[in-house]
Amino acid sequence: MTTKNIVQVTDQNFETTVSTSSQLVLVDFWATWCAPCKMLRPVIEELATEYDGRMVVGELDVDANPITASKFTVLSIPSVILFRAGKPAERIVGYKPKAYLRQKIDGVI
Repeated sequence: MTTKNIVQVTDQNFETTVSTSSQLVLVDFWATWCAPCKMLRPVIEELATEYDGRMVVGELDVDANPITASKFTVLSIPSVILFRAGKPAERIVGYKPKAYLRQKIDGVI
């Protein structure tokens, strides 16, 4: 799954993509078999467009990148973690509506 405003985050590029970013970074932890993840996908795409230039939006497939998922103790998906200066600032677990996610983002940004 890829969209022009969404960065593919992997175990290999996590540090350079997330930890060194000067902007807030939203990472959507998902998997291909996860139905709620598929429901959340269009919401993440809309947020990526709306916050373009103000926030980096990335997605990380937990099956393909277990090291990073484990490092941040992602036990349930979808999990959305907002990173500020490379550190988790907010964690949202499960499908949430766009207004809820926007409120959390605006509280951190």
